[in-house]
Amino acid sequence: MSKPLYVILDNGHGQETPGKRSPVWPDGTQLFEYEFNRAIVNRVALGLTKAGIKVTRLVPELHDVSITERIIRANNIITAANRDGFQCLLVSVHANAGGGTGFEVLTSVGKTRSDELAEIFYQLAETVYLKNFPMRRDVLDGDSDKETNSVSILPKTNCPAVLTENLFMDTRKDCQLLMSDFGRDMIAEMHVKAIEEYARRYAGFNQ
Repeated sequence: MSKPLYVILDNGHGQETPGKRSPVWPDGTQLFEYEFNRAIVNRVALGLTKAGIKVTRLVPELHDVSITERIIRANNIITAANRDGFQCLLVSVHANAGGGTGFEVLTSVGKTRSDELAEIFYQLAETVYLKNFPMRRDVLDGDSDKETNSVSILPKTNCPAVLTENLFMDTRKDCQLLMSDFGRDMIAEMHVKAIEEYARRYAGFNQ
């Protein structure tokens, strides 16, 4: 019998992290990534709780918490959850930058269940939630996720882990959606639906 799912939600960066913000747009608005990440994570946590999936936020603080500390926290949560009969999943939420556009998912190098969750995200983003934006894929290994071990929370967390890059905060079209309640609700719902589908496949979730 499969074990129930315990989801760890990671919101990257803090209010003092330099550079993690959009330009100031002509109307005077500006997106700060720490605030966006937390807004999405809060919505996702609420949606998962309503669905009956156990969830915790890895970084409830507003200040930046180092990647080393986040990995320690995550692995402590995983150890306790495994002991209590749960299987864990970590999802780290971000907005991208660098002048591009679109959606992508990062995983650690190699074939793991993280790849399966990434594929679910891409399918939902492309067909339902972000179909007006490009899907940023790396299909050289036969699937869509971008594999890297340079984002250390992915390979060093002791459970499947993905990092979502939800559009580009320094591209005006992308950022307009990221700053809107409509866009945030939509991105959060995509995360909830992706995690629910993962839970159905691997944790016996039947809601």
